[in-house]
Order: sequence, then structure tokens, then C-alpha cells
Amino acid sequence: MAFDPESFIERQVGLLRNEIGNEKAFAATSGGVDSTVSAMLAHKAIGKRALVAFLDDGLMREGEPEDVVGKLKGMGLNARLYRVQEPFFRALKGLTDPEEKRKAFRRTFYDTLTGIAKEEGAKYFIQGTIAADVVETKGGVKTQHNVLDQIGIETSKEYGFRFLEPLVELYKPEVRKVGEKLGLPADMYQRRAFPGPGLSLRVIGEVTPERVAVVRKATKIIEEGTSDLSSFQAFAVLLSDKATGVEGGKRKFGEIIVIRAVDSKDAMTAKPTNIPWKRLEEIRDRILAEQPSVVKVLYDLTPKPPSTIEYI
Repeated sequence: MAFDPESFIERQVGLLRNEIGNEKAFAATSGGVDSTVSAMLAHKAIGKRALVAFLDDGLMREGEPEDVVGKLKGMGLNARLYRVQEPFFRALKGLTDPEEKRKAFRRTFYDTLTGIAKEEGAKYFIQGTIAADVVETKGGVKTQHNVLDQIGIETSKEYGFRFLEPLVELYKPEVRKVGEKLGLPADMYQRRAFPGPGLSLRVIGEVTPERVAVVRKATKIIEEGTSDLSSFQAFAVLLSDKATGVEGGKRKFGEIIVIRAVDSKDAMTAKPTNIPWKRLEEIRDRILAEQPSVVKVLYDLTPKPPSTIEYI
């Protein structure tokens, strides 16, 4: 049977309204498709009693916090921006193991959000977990920060909230259809996927503000350079090693940036985007010109599987 976004919205809005009643709910959003659609469902169900929170954790794209919150407010949502960079970089300090970094982000994310939610008097926590998140986490591929109850973390006991996940049965294509039916602008429901832990997943090795700044700038260049392509994701990765370059006839050790762009429907499989060679050269030249610390730019040709889309 074909997926019907209209009946799905009607059912989930009713379930949220009945579950939450007259209480307040706290909806976390990163501006990505999944969390934005969940926030919209909450808003449709209980209006201003759905507090939509954007955490500026220092791991987002350039200008993203202000842009996302502005758009959500423009659509009538009760959206607020919280500046909370310090606890995230403190939690990630010294960590290089991918799973340790993911779990450190998860602890900080929920400690921070639930602390704010309690101050706001919310009783329920709404998040945009989708089916692919659960499959990868339960399958041991990698920990998705927003998968909790499904792996035995009792959220009511651990955080003091009832967690609601209206999209947990859907994959990305269905979520996009729901977003369209809810009236989201195309640049939101068709937005390229962006992970909850943000740029921390695109820094190999220790995550520091300085290293995030490098990958943030390179990501902007790559996104702008591929904006007319139908890539599921297109981003930069900063490797942990340094490479030998040359400047002014002398040796220079510098950063290595990888361009990663893939085509996918549901994030369960992916193949590298066929970016024209001339376009790759243009992106490379911009990265080298605007990021003097970078001496090598690579393009990742690996499909999923055997690779995952993100690096960690």
C-alpha cells in the first residue's frame, strides 16, 4: 500500500494531542528534515505549548542557528535559540574514538536539553528519530544519538521525561512527503541530511573549535559548489593526519580535507555522486584559497556499503 502522508499526519497529530493533553512539550530541532517535521507535528497538535529548541552547540553549519530559528518563528512555531557550546567541546575534549565521541555527544545533548526542558516546565520530549537511526544503532553499525528506548535506555527513569517519536516508523523519503504535506518550504523538506551531532562527525580525531572552524568553512564551499546537484549529502571531512605541502618553495605541513558527496534515497545504501571533474577542481581551488591551512583536497569514491555515509 502506498504511503499516505495526509492520513499519517492526522493520526500522529491525534496521538500527540491525546498523549500530551494540556501539558507542555519540548521539541528539539537541528533544522534537519526529521526534527523539523517532528516539531511541526507537535505544533499542529498543541500549538504554542510545543517549545521548539535549537541548541547552538558550536557544531552547526555557518549561520545555521539564526537561520533555522528565524524560519521556524516565521512559520508560527514557538522556537528559541540556546547558546550552549562550552559543555559540548568540554565533553568531546581529548576523545578520538568514534563511538566514544558519539556517546559523549549524546550524554551532553540530553543533559543540556532536559535541563532546559525542566526549567520551562515541559513534561514531554519530542524528537525526530526515524527508522534508519534505529536500524543502524541496533545493528551495531554506529550509535545514533537519538536512539534510546530501543536499546534499553529507560528515558522516563534516566531523564524524567516521556519521549515521543512520531516518525520512528518512517524512512527519509516518507518523512520528506510528510514535510511537504505539512506545508514546509521545499528548501526545508528537501534539505540534505545533516547529522544531529553535526560537524563533530566530520572531524577525525579530537574535536576542537579550531578544527571545527576548518571543516565548517570547507563544508560551506562544498555545499555551495554542489547546490544544483541532487546529492543526498555533500560535505567536508577533516582528517586527523597532516600532509606535506609546499609554499614559497619550502615545506609546509597542512590539513587534509575530503569531499564526500553521495546519492541515496533512505540512507541505508548510497553511491558517490558523479560530480563533473571541472566542478571538483573549482571546489578544490576555493578550499585551498579560502583555507590556507589545507594542503590536500581528496574526493571519496566509496559507496555504502562497505562505507557508511558519515566518517564516524
